[in-house]
Amino acid sequence: MIINKENLAAIFAAFNVLFANAFAAYTPTYKQVAMEVDSTAEEENYAWLGAWPDMREWIGERQFKNLKANKYTIVNKPWESTVEVPRDNINDDKIGIFNPIFSEMGRSAASHPDELVYAQLVAGFIELCYDGLSFFNAAHKVGKTTVSNMDVPQSDVQVPWFLLDNSRAVKALVFQNREKPSFAAQTDPMSDHVFKNKTFLYGVESRDNVGYGLWQMAFGSKKALDATNYAVARAAIGGFKNDAGVPLGLNGRLLVVGPSNEAAARKICYGQNMANAESNPWMGSAEVLVVPFLA
Repeated sequence: MIINKENLAAIFAAFNVLFANAFAAYTPTYKQVAMEVDSTAEEENYAWLGAWPDMREWIGERQFKNLKANKYTIVNKPWESTVEVPRDNINDDKIGIFNPIFSEMGRSAASHPDELVYAQLVAGFIELCYDGLSFFNAAHKVGKTTVSNMDVPQSDVQVPWFLLDNSRAVKALVFQNREKPSFAAQTDPMSDHVFKNKTFLYGVESRDNVGYGLWQMAFGSKKALDATNYAVARAAIGGFKNDAGVPLGLNGRLLVVGPSNEAAARKICYGQNMANAESNPWMGSAEVLVVPFLA
């Protein structure tokens, strides 16, 4: 194949189609657990987290929520994936051997938010949220009360699983989107890179990051996933209150598990009977989301 502007443009268009088709074929699930925020700057400050806008009887003057009570900032990060296509392969008309690479690049770009969000969910036992404590913590402060949204044994730690209320506008996690993935190329035959390396560059780039929303929206456990521990998680979420002691009206609606906990999760949420043949009180209580990124 003659290397000229027209042929290079046609090659770019073909690779772009492969990228776009694979990107569109992937169905992400991160929006079930994270609110997506369109970022307009290098970073965004979520000072309003913790200022729960509950209604109260209007007696006297209005009472103002202090949106600057917490400082929680998510800084956007740049991401990229780039491959080299040798000039000789284009000369020899061997473009087709690269088709799977660009399809996989499209799928990788589409799954990128899922990978970030679920990694952040697992890291919640260590990483801090807006109140300065780890997202999953036994010592969150609500008024003068200490509240726990975790259940971790002292030993024999199991693969973590999570119960969330994902029905509200504010969710447990935040996916902050600054620049969506875009496919680009460096295909100028006269560029220094091509001259020195005899390769053309094709890649995808984006800018985004993840963080935590409200810890009240999630309960994390490293105990075995069974009916007893599931009941603990449901009771915890359902019992969360605001600073005034008013119930938040939350409900565990989504059970997030890895492949190793799938059978247990389905037995609890979809099985008609428990192991002892008694009626299953938790049937239909939550949807099960199996996430391959959770080991």
